[in-house]
Amino acid sequence: MSLLTGFEPIVRQAEPLAQHTWFRLGGPAEYFAEPRNIDELQALVRRCAEEGIQIRLLGGGSNVLVRDEGVPGMVVALTESAFGAIKAAGRVITAASGAKLGHLISVAVREGLAGLEPLVGIPGTVGGALHGNAGSRGGDIGQWTCHATVMTRSGEIQQRERDDLTFAYRESSLDELVILEGKFELEQEDPEELTKRMQKHWIVKKANQPLGHQSAGCIFKNPRGMSAGMLIDQAGLKGSRVGGAEVSDLHANFIVADASATSQDVLRLIDLVRSRVAERLGVELETEIEIW
Repeated sequence: MSLLTGFEPIVRQAEPLAQHTWFRLGGPAEYFAEPRNIDELQALVRRCAEEGIQIRLLGGGSNVLVRDEGVPGMVVALTESAFGAIKAAGRVITAASGAKLGHLISVAVREGLAGLEPLVGIPGTVGGALHGNAGSRGGDIGQWTCHATVMTRSGEIQQRERDDLTFAYRESSLDELVILEGKFELEQEDPEELTKRMQKHWIVKKANQPLGHQSAGCIFKNPRGMSAGMLIDQAGLKGSRVGGAEVSDLHANFIVADASATSQDVLRLIDLVRSRVAERLGVELETEIEIW
């Protein structure tokens, strides 16, 4: 039996991944799947486990750089409506992993539920945000998470209660193959005040980040007590280029790519920034972006 037998409607071969990421760079996936519901996803995960096929989940593509040679194995994207539902009940909002983080924040604010609005402007999906504990100076998503449903690499669906969850800076204990949904217990507040606060966060973020460029989220994690962007700036690296990739003049922890850029350009620029910051300031930067 072929890997694709029975999955022909949802699996494509040699799918270009550049169109699925914010950087718009990188080669193809050997196999690319968009399951229509949880049952199809579970069956596909089990088939890949049986066949020894590596499987990866692609969320909004805002925190991923795909290498020019592409990705072996199966890449799964939860783009169908079955993976995008958001429901509010009292102080709790339940969001499926494929829902956009921005949509979750908008629903929370509309319902008069506070806590997530400092995350406005952070791209990507709820699943990706939970996996990497997305956050800003105003807090992170983990502090509001009270429950998660996950799927393991063998296709088993499991529940994770608050006591089972650990969140730290840009990481979480939610490292199973798929985060299916998360529940968030928030604080009640006036929707109008929340809207104003969300708009202020958005204005500040828009003014300080290259949101309209061919780019991604922050490239490096902030070292303890320091700003990666400030360190890169202090090392004199704003505007540095390798091929078609450049350190943003607006925020030094962002790399922007022009139409001629390759993933290799971005990778070489990342290496240049790391080595210069280490050499000039004695700080080792750790990447926040995932490199496939």
